[in-house]
Amino acid sequence: MSVVRILVVGAGLIGRRHLELVAASEECELAGVVEPAASARAALPDLDAPVFGSLADALRAASGPGLGAIIATPNRFHRDHALACIGAGLPTLVEKPLADTLEDAQEMVAVAAASGVPLLVGHHRRHSPYVTVARDLIRAGTLGRIVAVTASILFYKPDGYFDSAPWRSGPGGGPILINLIHEVDLLRALCGEVESVHAMSSSAVRRFPVEDTAVVTMRFESGALATIALSDTAVCSRSWEHTARENPDYPHARDTDCYVIAGTDGSLSIPTMRLETYGTTKSWWEPLQTTFLTPARQDPLVRQLANFCGVVHGTERPLVTGRDGLESLRVTLAIAEAARTGSTVRPRELPTALAPGGR
Repeated sequence: MSVVRILVVGAGLIGRRHLELVAASEECELAGVVEPAASARAALPDLDAPVFGSLADALRAASGPGLGAIIATPNRFHRDHALACIGAGLPTLVEKPLADTLEDAQEMVAVAAASGVPLLVGHHRRHSPYVTVARDLIRAGTLGRIVAVTASILFYKPDGYFDSAPWRSGPGGGPILINLIHEVDLLRALCGEVESVHAMSSSAVRRFPVEDTAVVTMRFESGALATIALSDTAVCSRSWEHTARENPDYPHARDTDCYVIAGTDGSLSIPTMRLETYGTTKSWWEPLQTTFLTPARQDPLVRQLANFCGVVHGTERPLVTGRDGLESLRVTLAIAEAARTGSTVRPRELPTALAPGGR
């Protein structure tokens, strides 16, 4: 099978990470890099591939089978860049979020479907071995009917995080839209579609125009309920970043979980993968039997790239489709709207023009 050629669009922080992954992979090679900013182009390492100042130039130069594109540009450019690549017939992986608005995301999904070109979204946590094992366990019925989920997204972002990118302290820059979308997508993958959400938020600590803390409740279409505690000003390690050991930039909190998924026959804590079940009798007076599952550790970004290469070759289906990215964006914007209005919001009834930061 021929090697997949990857065009990376955007050479910022996550774009450079994709360049590293492509360089380390035996399944693909770099077809080119698109970076409009001259300063960013100058900062790139030596690459055995052309560097373009515009996507139009890259698409004119790149052609032939086995070519795919990874969009790693700022969110506001996702729509235009993805539609250009899809229009050129390139299977396209777009970093999360899929777009800035539901309207743009819906257009991207519709165009990709009409053209038959695969559209994937970089919700890379779905590729985590922890999530694979959890999903298989749930589908096998080991936990019974899922009834309740708790999730924690608690960490402390230093002042420099906001000083280096002032937009993070304004509307659209709070942890609901920056961080929570990861949990939304992951919980949708494990528990199904979300029927309604309610949320409260606070900016009492940082006093920014955007939240620093929020609590969220979600009702899934199955009837299961979830609660999520979110804060970027909490001195705590109960977050995916600190517990999953998937990003070496974060210290590892051993024996700590950020999710608990509880069902009528058992519960699973993630990422310790502690499975608790009863023996012959289910009763709170009976001792629980505890088993620790041991998924093989592997970088989910590596697994995501492998899946994308398989999609380009036509041998695999996307694990995270454009439709998945659209629905996760829809639920996240519904949570932001619920926090803003103090009301229960049904994602399916959300106005399509709603954008991060409100209307």
